[in-house]
Amino acid sequence: MNHYSAEDVRLLSKEHKVEFVRLQFTDIFGVMKNVAITIDQLDKALNNELMFDGSSIEGFVRIEESDMYLRPDPNTFVVFPRQAQDGAVARLICDVYNPDSTPFEGDPRYVLRRAVAEAAALGYTMYVGPEAEFFLFHVDKEGAPTTQTHDRAGYFDLAPVDHGEQARRDMVLTLQNLGFEIEASHHELAPGQHEIDFKYDDALDVADKILTFKFVVRVVAQRHGLHATFMPKPLFGVAGSGMHLNQSLVRDGTNSFFDPATETHLSTECLYYIGGLLEHARAMAAILNPTVNSYKRLVTGYEAPVYVAWSNRNRSPLIRIPAKRGMSTRIELRSPDPSCNPYLALAVCLQAGLDGIRKKTPPPPPCDQNIYAMSEAERRKLNIGALPEDLREALGELRGSALMRRALGEHVFNRYADAKQIEWNRYRCQIHPWELEEYLTKF
Repeated sequence: MNHYSAEDVRLLSKEHKVEFVRLQFTDIFGVMKNVAITIDQLDKALNNELMFDGSSIEGFVRIEESDMYLRPDPNTFVVFPRQAQDGAVARLICDVYNPDSTPFEGDPRYVLRRAVAEAAALGYTMYVGPEAEFFLFHVDKEGAPTTQTHDRAGYFDLAPVDHGEQARRDMVLTLQNLGFEIEASHHELAPGQHEIDFKYDDALDVADKILTFKFVVRVVAQRHGLHATFMPKPLFGVAGSGMHLNQSLVRDGTNSFFDPATETHLSTECLYYIGGLLEHARAMAAILNPTVNSYKRLVTGYEAPVYVAWSNRNRSPLIRIPAKRGMSTRIELRSPDPSCNPYLALAVCLQAGLDGIRKKTPPPPPCDQNIYAMSEAERRKLNIGALPEDLREALGELRGSALMRRALGEHVFNRYADAKQIEWNRYRCQIHPWELEEYLTKF
């Protein structure tokens, strides 16, 4: 993470000859929003004087409460790579404030800030490493996206089979120019599917980077005549796109999840954190897997987790413990997908983990068998539950969770649940192609 002051932003803007600044923030669903200003308005922005209409943003406020303020975070200042000889364009991610100078409780970034502050009060800093997957599709003659993939490659394939290699390379270079430390990029399991991994960092910085990452991937894909989508399951019969979240807690520069004195080298804090995630896994699903489509990824046979369990080894449970230890000790939560709002997703994960630590919630014994191959009776004997099967079920779990209500705050909790209920109702009333294929001539 950068450590910039407002004055640093002014000096850097002058040095890079910035002419426009994008002030970015997200709605309640994590969709990036943008207000562009000229460099002449930068001082006004840095002095927290820029107002916008909050009633136009999904999940924010009613029209009679519409005046809100954007407060740029100087640490998020970056200059975008130039595409022409014109002046440079920079970016600042903003927090949203009320007219009385209090943080707006419906701002997803504030929800995560609040969770991070709770962890800090206990002496912890949350570190996260995301693994976001996406598809690259062709566009039609009018430029509209299709679901036609641009290759037939598979896991770790390379050119000439991987036709997306050049686009992915340009994405990596652009991200590096924006300050990302890219650890790996490769073709994923399904045709047209890709993954780019960047280095872990503290939770707020990573949530900001996930939004920037998605923005860059889509813009660069467009320049290559492709459409990039983070939709969890755009194609039937192949693996969907996940966003595994590698998580750890650090205290005083030491990884709190590592304990060399135990057989597994996992600390009791790590086990309690796992216990908290497993206890609240079903309630978190509506945040980590927020769309109707998300649950078409969470089915057996496509490497996505379905069952609420953990393992030191295999990849079928919800939580996996990667082999590396020391400062690299971490847990990998495998259910989230890239359609989630990263601020809300990291906030509920952190709050669930902290709840486990506070209550000393022990996880069940690790399950190192292939859960997909077990019978229902075998899973029941081991007390292995399942994630919700659809958004409706997930919303019921969310609404019944006191921890999720506290983690999200009343405003976000209620607005989010109501909006997602409307989304589910719209979906269930539609007639889908499968139904016509299955029933139209049969009955």
